[in-house]
Amino acid sequence: QVQLVESGGGLVQPGGSLRLSCRASGSILRFNSMEWYRQVPGKEREWVAIITSGGSTRYVDSVEGRFTISRDNARNTIYLEMNSLRPEDTAAYYCHATRILGGHWGQGTQVTVSS
Repeated sequence: QVQLVESGGGLVQPGGSLRLSCRASGSILRFNSMEWYRQVPGKEREWVAIITSGGSTRYVDSVEGRFTISRDNARNTIYLEMNSLRPEDTAAYYCHATRILGGHWGQGTQVTVSS
């Protein structure tokens, strides 16, 4: 059973920064890739960033240059460093792990960007 636990969300002012963490129950090396998604109530879940097992990264255009996804294999954890936050970044952020046999979701962590 794969468990993913996100943390690090909270309330931040526009222009501020947050770092989200997603810790897996076991090695993250078994996953082909890990991703961050976000969702606003009433809207579809949006893909934000991906990091592959080889360390390649990609981002949705709206966060390119502001967000950075990274991984620490020894800690079984991935991160999402979010800088220059905007009110439109407000959402519940979810971690996802992809394997050939399927994917796994975390429970989410809320990020609110407001003055």
